[in-house]
Order: sequence, then C-alpha cells, then structure tokens
Amino acid sequence: MKLTIKHQDKYSRGQLILRTLFGMIYIGIPHFFLLAIVGIWSAILSFVTFWVVLFTAKFPESIFNFQIGFNNWALRVQAVLGNLVDGYPAFFPGGTSDSVKLEVPRPDRVSRGLVILRLLFGAIYVGIPHYFCLAFRQIASSVLGFLAWFAILFAGKYPERWHAFNVGTYRWGTRVGLYLGYFTDEYPKFSGKE
Repeated sequence: MKLTIKHQDKYSRGQLILRTLFGMIYIGIPHFFLLAIVGIWSAILSFVTFWVVLFTAKFPESIFNFQIGFNNWALRVQAVLGNLVDGYPAFFPGGTSDSVKLEVPRPDRVSRGLVILRLLFGAIYVGIPHYFCLAFRQIASSVLGFLAWFAILFAGKYPERWHAFNVGTYRWGTRVGLYLGYFTDEYPKFSGKE
C-alpha cells in the first residue's frame, strides 16, 4: 500500500480561511452526503467480498477497484479538510487528484484462513492494539494540525515534518482498514511510514 499526500511549497491563506469558516458547508456537506450514499453500496460490496473471497480466495477486480476508488475519495476529502492540501476534492470513486493518491496492488490470492480469523478476532488482534496506539497518535496529529493552521496563516507554509507526521497518521489508519477489509494479508505495521 502506498498513500501519498503531497506537501506543497506554498499554501493558500485565503483557502485556509475559507475552509475554516465555510469548509463544512461547501466541502463537507456535499461530499459527506454522497460518501454516505455511496458508502451503503460500498458496505454491500464488502459483504459480497467476504463471501467471494471465502469461497474463491480471490478479490474480484471490479469490486477491488471500486473500493480503492472509494477510499481514495474519502482520503481526498479528509486531506483537504485537514489542511494537508489546497484545492477542492474530486467527487466519486473515479475522481483523481495530483496531491492525494492511494495505491494498493490487488492480491492474486487472499488467505481464506485469515478471512475467517479477521472476521472472528480482527477486533481483538488488530483493532484493539492499533486503534489504541492510533488514538494517541491522533491526539498528537490534532495538536500539530492546530499549530499548522497558524503556520499556514502567518507564513503560508505547513511545516514539512508536521505534514509528514499527519500523513503518517492517515497512512497507518488506512493500512489497518485495508487489512480488515481483506485487501491485503499483510498485517499492518505499527508505523505511519511507508
């Protein structure tokens, strides 16, 4: 898995203020509304994927591509609302971005045993340890995001190390979600690094 959220040399103060004051209205509401509707279809496909993988040990290509597109869309919205990139996020799973990109190779085979293990015990052996660690990391990311807001406002720059840390938080969470969603059999690393 490779998640890239490009660090910009210069950030727009105007876009920062506009997102802060009205971002939930002109970005959040339309995207979250459509993400929720398309998310219902994504959930249905996840249910179908479980059974297909269980019986065939293969992740259907069309479902895989749709789900990765859906994840890309959600990450584009999160990155813009989190001030990691400027611009307006493209709608729908087919949308693209030069700044935010999630690349996941489709596995040739998915372990049926791991599918059952993740279904029955995934919350215990993946969810609890990773989400416990991610909760603390998310607190640190929130603090850095708050401080970065002022850095962008006054200097027009998002400090590179803070940006890398916050992107790492997204990367870690995405990696866990992909593992639990049967996209990969590789246990997620306890790290935000690539």
